[in-house]
Amino acid sequence: MPRNNPKDKYEQGASSYNSPSSLRKTTTYMSAEDQASGKKSTWSELEITGTIRNLTTSLFQMTHLTGLTLKHNCLQRIPPDICHLVNLRNLDLSHNKLRSLPAELGDLIHLRELQLGNNHLRMLPYELGRLFNLMVLGLMGNPLSKDIMSIYTEPNGTHKLLTFMLDNLQVTTPSPPPRPWIPLARPTASRPACIFTVMCYNVLCDKYATRQMYSYCPSWALNWDYRKKGILEEIQHYAADIINLQEVEMEQFYNFFMPELKAHGYHGIYSPKSRAKHMGEAERKYVDGCAIFYRTSKFTLVKEHLVEFNQLAMANADGLEHMLNRVMPKDNIGLAALLQTTENAWDNAPPDAQFISQPILVCTAHIHWDPEFCDVKLIQTMMLSNELKTILEESVQTLRANNVNISDPSNIQLVLCGDFNSLPDSGVIEFLSTGRVSQDHQDFKAFSYKSCLEKVLSCDKPNEFTHSFKLASAYNDEIMPFTNYTFEFKGIIDYIFYAKNTMTPLGLLGPISQEWVAQNKVIGCPHPHVYSDHFPLLVELEMVPTISGPINGIIR
Repeated sequence: MPRNNPKDKYEQGASSYNSPSSLRKTTTYMSAEDQASGKKSTWSELEITGTIRNLTTSLFQMTHLTGLTLKHNCLQRIPPDICHLVNLRNLDLSHNKLRSLPAELGDLIHLRELQLGNNHLRMLPYELGRLFNLMVLGLMGNPLSKDIMSIYTEPNGTHKLLTFMLDNLQVTTPSPPPRPWIPLARPTASRPACIFTVMCYNVLCDKYATRQMYSYCPSWALNWDYRKKGILEEIQHYAADIINLQEVEMEQFYNFFMPELKAHGYHGIYSPKSRAKHMGEAERKYVDGCAIFYRTSKFTLVKEHLVEFNQLAMANADGLEHMLNRVMPKDNIGLAALLQTTENAWDNAPPDAQFISQPILVCTAHIHWDPEFCDVKLIQTMMLSNELKTILEESVQTLRANNVNISDPSNIQLVLCGDFNSLPDSGVIEFLSTGRVSQDHQDFKAFSYKSCLEKVLSCDKPNEFTHSFKLASAYNDEIMPFTNYTFEFKGIIDYIFYAKNTMTPLGLLGPISQEWVAQNKVIGCPHPHVYSDHFPLLVELEMVPTISGPINGIIR
C-alpha cells in the first residue's frame, strides 16, 4: 500500500552493516484532519504483500519510488525492468521464492538497503557489486555458496562482498572513442612563429585513489600499477611539447615519469607539497606535488621556481587570524619553469635568419580542493599571480645576465595551467580571466582579507584587486562540460590560460564522448578505461616573438 509523506532517515548504527537494524526508518502518515482539509497526498514508498506471483509492468513506470517492499509474496522472478526504478533507496524482496536475480538490479546505484533474505537464491549476479551506496544487504535464509557466505559473514561483510563482486564483474564496456581534435585557427605563414602544444593533467595520485573515495570503481582499476600504464600511454599518445601534471607522488616522478619521459625526449622539474619538508625520507616519497616536462628539442630550462602558498600566507598575514587559521595551513603549491625556445621551435623563419630564443614562463598549480574554503582558493590564486609578477621581474635580470636582449617583463610570455578546483563562475576564474576581482566578492565569504591583500596586489581601481596579465582560457563549458568526472561531482576545474596578446590557440582536444558515457552508464571516474578522475587538457598554441633575435652569434 502507498505510504503518505514518508521521511526516511538513514542512520548507521554501531551494529554490523549486515544487520537490518543499522538503518532506521520513520514514516509519517496523513492525519484525518489533513484528509478532511483536502490536503494532497504524496508518497514515494509502495508496499505490496500477500500471495503475489507476478508483477505488473506498470509498477516499473513508477520511477518516483524511493522505497519498494514486496516481501512475503510468492515471486519466483524479478523482471529486468526493475532497472527503471532509478530512485529506489530501499528494496525489500525477502520471504519470496526467488531462484535468481536480474543483472539489471545492479543499475539501482542509489540503493541503501536491499533485503533478499529467505528466498531460494543459490547465486548472486556480480552486477550487485555496482551498488556502491548499499549499507544493508540481507542474505540470510538462502542456499548461497560457502564462498559467498564466508565473505558476507565477516566483519564489514557487506562492503567486502560488494568489493569482491565488483572486482570479479567482467568488464564489457568498450573503450571510449578517441576524443576529437577541435580546430580553432590556421597558423600564420607570413611571419616567424613558434607552434607548440601544452597538456594539463591531474593524474590522481595513488594514496587518494581509494575504494572509500571511488567505491564505484573496481579495486584492480584503482591500483597504481594498472593506472600508471594507461596514464603514461595517454601522455605519450598526445605527445605535448609541454606537459603539466598535478598529484604526482615524489617517488613516481623520479622512478617512473622522469625516466619514461626522458626516453621520449623530455626533461622535467618537480616539487612536492610543502608538508614534505617536515617528513622523513620514507614518508616524503608518497607526498604528491606538481611536475612540468618540456620537449628538449624545442625548449631549454633557464630557471625553476617554487611557489609555496603557506609560506606566502605566513609572510603576509600581519597577524590576521583567518589568514593564519584558514589560508596558512593549506600546503598547496605552484611550480614555474622559465624556458627558452630552441632553433627547432620556430617555423616560417627566412633561410638566412638567426633563430629567436624567446623566453616563456610556464606555471602549473594545484589549488586547495574544499568547496567550503572558496576564500582560500581565491587568496592562493591571488598570491600566485603576485609571485608570477615577481618571478617575471627577476627573470629579466637572469636573462640579461645570459646576454638575452630583453627590456621588460612583458617580453616573457606566460602559460598558466593547473587544477584550480574552481568552477568557471568562481572568483578564482573571474580574477584570472578578467584581471580583476571585487574586494567584496562573495568568495571571500565573511572574512576580511583586504588589509593583507592591499599590501600584496595592485589596486588600480577602488574596491578591486587586479593583476596585469592578459590571459585567456583555452577551454570553456561550451567546449568541454567537465574536466573532473566523479559520481559526486562533475564540472570544469582544470584550466590552461595563455597570453592572449601574443599567443593564438590553433586547436584543442575535445571532450570524452557523451554518448559513450550514457550508453555504458559510466557514473564516475576512475574507470577501467579512464585512469584518473580528471581528463587531460591539450591545446596547440601559436606564439609570436616579443624579443629580437641573436646578435653576433649570442642568443639574446
